[in-house]
Amino acid sequence: MKIAVVYDSENGHTEALATSIAEGARINGSDVRLEHVRSARVEELVDADAIIWGCPGHFGTISSGMKAWIDQLGLLWAQGKLVNKIGGVFCTTATVHGGLESTLLNLITPMLHQGMIIVGMPSNTPENALYGSYYGVGVTCPVEASPEDPPNLPSAADLALGRAFGKRIAETAMKYSGRRAE
Repeated sequence: MKIAVVYDSENGHTEALATSIAEGARINGSDVRLEHVRSARVEELVDADAIIWGCPGHFGTISSGMKAWIDQLGLLWAQGKLVNKIGGVFCTTATVHGGLESTLLNLITPMLHQGMIIVGMPSNTPENALYGSYYGVGVTCPVEASPEDPPNLPSAADLALGRAFGKRIAETAMKYSGRRAE
């Protein structure tokens, strides 16, 4: 099982969430690649069974780094290379009601154009009851009071949600591919 986790992160918030998602996806010997958009190559997605991407939310939409990376998917789209791949999305924002769900929906749209099968988080996932969204994983990391303050990274609950999401994506990809979870 090959799973690609691709993220954009500017101050470490989204990277911390991406890392927890990758940890959760590492089940039954899954080969999980965790890459920042600066080093990720879209061609590598062809070999993935599942693709999870995410970024910080900027005013209710995706970051420019993630958008530029997604804009490179044209040839894969034209060739249908990502059709029927399992997909999931995640994001971070700096404020409550800072556009989590609209950012997640903006991340899902290119996956739908690629013909991917989107996996979200159901309400019966304990970690999702208070902290999550049905569209993927979105967490709020409050703005620091001062630029000199250490970053307000995702909480333990946020990271647990990320691990649960990664596991859900990996399990879904296994079921879809006919593999059995151990």
